[in-house]
Amino acid sequence: MRRVRGVANESWHQTALARYLDGAGLLWCHVPNGGRRGAREAAELKGAGVKAGVPDVLIFTPTPNAPKGVALELKSKAGHLAPEQREWLSRLSGLGWATLVAYGYEDALSQLKALGYEVPA
Repeated sequence: MRRVRGVANESWHQTALARYLDGAGLLWCHVPNGGRRGAREAAELKGAGVKAGVPDVLIFTPTPNAPKGVALELKSKAGHLAPEQREWLSRLSGLGWATLVAYGYEDALSQLKALGYEVPA
């Protein structure tokens, strides 16, 4: 995984989080909306239903503190939410989802533990 000036980038944090979620046996997925794409591919994806701002991680396994699941937006330490991301988190929260914004892998783990998700042994 690539590091920027000795600091893990967002991709590193996402991969570390994926290992945790898989190790915990959770039903989840990553929504890879970011990245650079050509105009044709972007148009095809949009036509197929890709939506701007969808949270990075959707966890479908419930806990008592997250009975509908979790929508988690993972940011780098200096990242910020786009308006579309705020809208998605707000709407999912209104539907009963727990919504999180985490600044790095460690922050994501801490917030998930607070919702009742266990760390695998």
